[in-house]
Amino acid sequence: MSPTEVADFTLPATGGANFQLYATRGKPLVIFFYPKDNTPGCTTESQQFRDLYADFKKAGCEVVGISRDSTKSHENFKGKFSLPYALLSDTDEKVCEQFGVMKLKNMYGKQVRGIERSTFVLDSSGKICKEWRKLKADGHAQEVLDFARTIK
Repeated sequence: MSPTEVADFTLPATGGANFQLYATRGKPLVIFFYPKDNTPGCTTESQQFRDLYADFKKAGCEVVGISRDSTKSHENFKGKFSLPYALLSDTDEKVCEQFGVMKLKNMYGKQVRGIERSTFVLDSSGKICKEWRKLKADGHAQEVLDFARTIK
């Protein structure tokens, strides 16, 4: 597998559905990985993707968020902040591992394993055409949108 190819995956999503990557082929897809529902940085990032969601759709892109939280947690988070896109639950970390976003992080002086905030844009054939890692939540969604507008 070349570094730009993404293997198909299926994850439980908000709304009681399953999300299958291959079903999104034919249009670009933004996948943002975030550490945890209802935390300050993740809330900021999710709200900014929400506020720009109509612009992503105009650019022909779908947006999904992925964390290790349960679908129940995602449903509460999505409802609380009126998020218009699906949140996917990767409790067994298989998709997180596929994208290489699981990292050791320092939290209160202890090393913990968690998701490194990262975003990937897949083109209409399902290949990664841009990625951001170790990013700051605030303002990031606009940067992704600016890139998404350049994809044909």
